Amino acid sequence: MDVPLFLNDMGFEEFQQESCLRETRLPAVYAVLYAFSVASVMLSVFGNLLVIISVSHFRQLHSPSNLLVLSLAVADFLISISLMPFRIIKIIDSCWYFGDNFCYFNSIVELLLTSVSMSNLVFIAIDRYIAVCEPFVYAAKITVPIAQLSVTVSWLLSMLYTWVLVFYKGYYVISANESICVGQCEGFYAEPWGLVDLIITFLIPYTVMISLYTKIFIVAKRHIKVIKMTNQKICAKEIQQNKVPKKSERKAAKTLGIAISVFLFCWIPYFLCIIINAYTDLVIPNIMFDILTLLAFFNSGMNPVIYALFYPWFQTSVKLIMTLKICSHESSIMNLFSVNH
Repeated sequence: MDVPLFLNDMGFEEFQQESCLRETRLPAVYAVLYAFSVASVMLSVFGNLLVIISVSHFRQLHSPSNLLVLSLAVADFLISISLMPFRIIKIIDSCWYFGDNFCYFNSIVELLLTSVSMSNLVFIAIDRYIAVCEPFVYAAKITVPIAQLSVTVSWLLSMLYTWVLVFYKGYYVISANESICVGQCEGFYAEPWGLVDLIITFLIPYTVMISLYTKIFIVAKRHIKVIKMTNQKICAKEIQQNKVPKKSERKAAKTLGIAISVFLFCWIPYFLCIIINAYTDLVIPNIMFDILTLLAFFNSGMNPVIYALFYPWFQTSVKLIMTLKICSHESSIMNLFSVNH
């Protein structure tokens, strides 16, 4: 996306003072779009907040895997409150109403939080791979301090990467005062930073996640066959040697695998459109970019839904939170798993 060329072709001086063309839609269409958007934002905000409170409050959930889930929920929560409402309004109306300074801040935060979410998912995939494929050494290799270190590295590396992009002018924001129309807020990559970002935030993490979960699926399938074998001696031997992961570990891998699959489903089309638009002669319509951007942002609200469907402990913790029973002094040491069983 060559912005200077675009500006020269359009005539920067001639069009600098024009305002953006606000989309004109029927009132009913606006009502439906904003109702759906508000519902999506509320789901993301309160859903991720419930995950954050649950994992933070209940000591039983302070496991290495859940700490990674907590970090992902924090990133999604920040996306839902600092990015989604403003970007959705811009997409619906095709105009940015929130000023130049907030445009810049919003764009940089988007870079940071997208990178954090991606790195968190990579660490989650690694965690589940060791839990399922190397269960004998999982407890020794993956501890709470290791998970805390992974979360710290995830956030620090994302901050460093975002700072490098901004400091070396690999990413810049075109706002109202600098653009061809008032009300615009767009971020662009300078060459060759667009290719670098594509490799770092798309190709490498997606390849790692897909390859790890492919191996997890193969190993889990083999373990299920072992468990179902009629020869109880073989099963007993495997279990005694801890070569077969616990049912809870396999279920956690399945649930987090679904979460990552949903993430890939929501983000891959967006990245593919960017690739097509930047490196081919095909022109992607703006409406397609808008739809895929919304799909990518809405992913932030999907993980709590997945947890609610597949994690009984999350269902129980939500009930305790909603009924304010977590306000009792002993609520943090409750056995959420025994409540479900």
